[in-house]
Order: sequence, then C-alpha cells, then structure tokens
Amino acid sequence: MSISYPKKTMNQYIALISLLVNDYDEAIEFYTQKLNFNLLEDTKMSETKRWVVVAPKGKGSCSLLLAKASDEDQRNLIGNQSGGRVFMFLYTDNLDHDYQNLLKNKVTIVRPPSEEVYGKVLVFKDLYGNQWDLIEPKYHE
Repeated sequence: MSISYPKKTMNQYIALISLLVNDYDEAIEFYTQKLNFNLLEDTKMSETKRWVVVAPKGKGSCSLLLAKASDEDQRNLIGNQSGGRVFMFLYTDNLDHDYQNLLKNKVTIVRPPSEEVYGKVLVFKDLYGNQWDLIEPKYHE
C-alpha cells in the first residue's frame, strides 16, 4: 500500500518583464512623467549597468525592468521586441482620462479609442516605438 501525499502548489506570477531601452534616464522620464508609472528601484550595478524597475500605479501589476541595450544586436531590437505587434497591454479603469493624458504628453497614438466587445481600447507607442494596447475592460473589479 502506498501513501499519497498532496502535491505542494507553487504561488507563481510574472514579476518583471525586461524592456530594452537606449538610455536609462530618458526611459525613466517617459514612463514616470508621461505614463505616470512609479519608479520602484534604480540601483547602480556597475559603471554601465543599473537595475531600474518601473510599474503602473495600481494593484497587482507586473513591473518593467528597463534594460539598457549592451551591444549592437540588442540595440537593433529596441522598439521592436515583438516584431511589430502590440507588445504590452496596460489595463485602466478610465481610458478617457488616460487618453487625454497621452495627448497632453504628446505620446504617439497609433489607433484612437474604440469600443470593442471586451471594452474600450486604444494603441499608443512608447518613446522607442513599442506598441501598447491601453484597455478599459467592460468588466473589471
């Protein structure tokens, strides 16, 4: 007779997504000043490398690790880490307010707000050209 023990479950979640940037300070400025993200950490690791983490204001959000490209191959991918597709999906509870903020901060709007079956959505580009969906879901907490 064998004894069966319950399997231990893991509490896993995606904490950080690495985003290639050209310059730490210009990326920090864009994300904190134009998108109103919080700067969570900016730690010098070496003369050329920093650990820079930003995140949207709000609960339960994944954070971005702003990673300065360190060689030509990485520099060639800045702004195109997803092959031209929308790369990031940012949820909001007030798309109209956030849209006005993007316009005020002269953020490039690729597709203006529209109503979809899942909610309101618009597409914008970050300072390097990565495309983002800004979504106000129809049903949110």
